[in-house]
Amino acid sequence: MSSTSVIGLQWGDEAKGKIVDLLTPQHDIVVRYLGGNNAGHTVIFDGETYKLSLLPAGILHDTVTSVIATGVVINPKAFLDELGRIEARRGGVPAERLLISNRAHVIFPYHMAEEAAFEAARGGEAIGTTMRGIGTCYRDKAGRTHAIRMGDLIQPNRLKKRLDEIVPYKNQIIQAMAPGAEHLSVDAIYEEYSGYADRLRPYVTDTTAFLHKAVRNSKRLLFEGAQGCLLDIDHGTFPFVTSSNSSGCGIHSGSGVSERVISKMIGVVKAYTTRVGGGPFPTELNNEIGQYIRDTGNEYGTVTGRPRRCGWFDAVATGYGARLSGVDVLAVMLLDVLDGLDEVQVCEAYEINGERTTDFPADVEDLAIAKPIFRTVPGWKTDITRIRKRADLPENALKYVDAIGEIIGYPVEIISVGPDREQTILD
Repeated sequence: MSSTSVIGLQWGDEAKGKIVDLLTPQHDIVVRYLGGNNAGHTVIFDGETYKLSLLPAGILHDTVTSVIATGVVINPKAFLDELGRIEARRGGVPAERLLISNRAHVIFPYHMAEEAAFEAARGGEAIGTTMRGIGTCYRDKAGRTHAIRMGDLIQPNRLKKRLDEIVPYKNQIIQAMAPGAEHLSVDAIYEEYSGYADRLRPYVTDTTAFLHKAVRNSKRLLFEGAQGCLLDIDHGTFPFVTSSNSSGCGIHSGSGVSERVISKMIGVVKAYTTRVGGGPFPTELNNEIGQYIRDTGNEYGTVTGRPRRCGWFDAVATGYGARLSGVDVLAVMLLDVLDGLDEVQVCEAYEINGERTTDFPADVEDLAIAKPIFRTVPGWKTDITRIRKRADLPENALKYVDAIGEIIGYPVEIISVGPDREQTILD
C-alpha cells in the first residue's frame, strides 16, 4: 500500500492543490482532514481553472473517492454552493464518490457573528481571520456544550433541540459584545439548515469506519492538508494561527487514520514566503520587490481575494515546519515567479537579542524582533516556464533550489515552474 500526505510547510497558500491534483490519479481516495471554507486551492484541470475550498482536489477525478473527514468544520451553504459550481461544470457527483463525516462540526450564522464581534473588540490586535466562523466553530467543538455535528444536522428533532438550547445563549453573547447586532431566530436558522440537511444527507456517513476499511483493503490514500504548518493551533505562530492542527500533526486527529499508514510525506513550499493576516513575518518585503512578487505570483487569496504579504524564503520557519510534520521530500513551487529578479535571498538563520539561531521561536514577540540572516544567490533572469528537466534549469536557479534543500535538510523532489500540470519538474 502506498499512501501519501501533502503538507504545506509555511503560512499556507503554498500551491498544495497542484501537487494533490498531480498525485490523485495514483490514489484511490483523497482525504481532506482539517479546516473549513477559509482555505482554498486553485487547480488547473483539463485546461480549466477551479477554485476549491471545502471540496478535496480529488473531486475533479471521476475514479477517486473524496472524503471530508472528522476534523473539518462545514458551512453547509458554502459547501453546497461550491458543489453546485463543480456539478454545473463537470456534471453530478454521486454520493458514493463524495463522503462527509458525520463527526464533522457545522458552522452556523452565530459563529460568524461571534467572530466579527471578537475581531472588532481586539481592534489593532485583531488576528486577521476570514470572518467565516471557523475559529468560533472550533471553539464550540472544544467547549462541547454548544457544538453541533453533521450527524445532528441531518436528524431534524435533534437539530431543533440543539438550536433551542444554543441560539438564546449566543444571542446574549453577541448582544453583549456588539449591542444592536441582529437578533438570531431559532426558527429561521432551523428552517434554513433543515433545507441544507435534506441536500447533504446522502453524502453524510461514518468516514472513519470507511477509511479504516480502506486501509485494511490496501487502498491508496492521499491526505490533503489545508493552510500550513506555521498556522497550526498548537505549533504555529500563536495566536496568529488557524484553529486546527494544520501541520502533519493533524492527520490522525482529523481523519481517524494513523500516520503509520503513510509511506511518503511531501512538504510543499513556495520559492518565496507569503502570509495573510496579522502576525510577525521576519522576511517580509514592504517594497517594490515584495509588490513584484505579489503581482507576478498573483498573490491574492483564493477565497477572500486579500493581498498576501510577500517576502524572501524563510528556511528557518520552513525547516521547523518540515521537522514538525516529518516530511520525506520537498516540492518547491512557483520558482518561475522569481525569474525577473537580479538576485534572490534565503533566510538561513535569525538574530534574536544579538544571538544567531536556526531554531524557530515559540514566542511571537521573539519572532517579531528576529532579524533575518540571508544567503544571497544571483538571479537567473531567464524564463523557466518551458523547462521540464532539472538539469536544464539555469545554473543560478539550481543553486537557489539546492540552497533551500541544503538549509532545510530535505531533498527537493518536485519543482514547479508554472501553474499547469505539465509545468512540473519531477526528475
